[in-house]
Amino acid sequence: MFGRRRKKRDKETDRAAETEARPKRQGAAGAVSFDNEIEPERASGQPVKDEDQYRRTGPWDSSEDAPEASRMDLGSMLLPMEQGTEIQVNVAQDKQNKQKIIGVTLVRGKTALQVQPFAAPKSSGLWDEMREELREQVTKQGGKAEDHDGTFGPELQALIPIKGKKTEDGRQLGQRVRFIGVDGPRWVLRGVIRGEGATKPEMMSEIEQIFANIVVVRGDQPVPPSELLQITVPKKIQEQMAAAAQQRAAQQAAQRGNAGSSPNGSASGPAPSGS
Repeated sequence: MFGRRRKKRDKETDRAAETEARPKRQGAAGAVSFDNEIEPERASGQPVKDEDQYRRTGPWDSSEDAPEASRMDLGSMLLPMEQGTEIQVNVAQDKQNKQKIIGVTLVRGKTALQVQPFAAPKSSGLWDEMREELREQVTKQGGKAEDHDGTFGPELQALIPIKGKKTEDGRQLGQRVRFIGVDGPRWVLRGVIRGEGATKPEMMSEIEQIFANIVVVRGDQPVPPSELLQITVPKKIQEQMAAAAQQRAAQQAAQRGNAGSSPNGSASGPAPSGS
């Protein structure tokens, strides 16, 4: 009996020594823990993914075994490249008047899906906050929004007014939109579906499959929660975007020139200001 007790004490001592020998996990700022600190690699079994009822079939994290598919590398996302699907890069001007990528839209037939990856804290629930913000925005625009239980969990289905478009009897026309999203490991992937994918069941399923096949690359860099993860595009696409921007600028300049010139070719009125 004494021999068994000694063996038990020896095992407990070995376990304690092993625990002390392990390096203690440090946060992004020493011993202080932040929500955006770098997490260690998960085991290959991915138990968290298996327990996630809304992400069992995707979207995927780059650390997970996603189904093989041809995907375009856009930095924070790997987008499926399927025949019949057009990928458009969405850009906007920042405070320095520089173009910044704010999302990517996948167009398939009469359906458009805009996707945006955001940083999130380790604890899930950011998609819930985003839905409330979207609901407020829709309401302020004079639209309506309702909660629905979708393929990826809670989603928001909205009817948004189309500016300047009314019926013959004066009723405001609206566009049906679906806001879908899913919480991943330290990220949220948000999708906005317009067109037939927001109204026709067969197209809903098709566009949802594309959304589920996206792989999010969160990276180890610290990013504040709710901030858009950086989207980068291949050099070839950058060149196409630059050429398209130059063409638009030339067209706008030509339109301003035609509008501001007199029949004899001399300018009339003030010179157009740069935009």
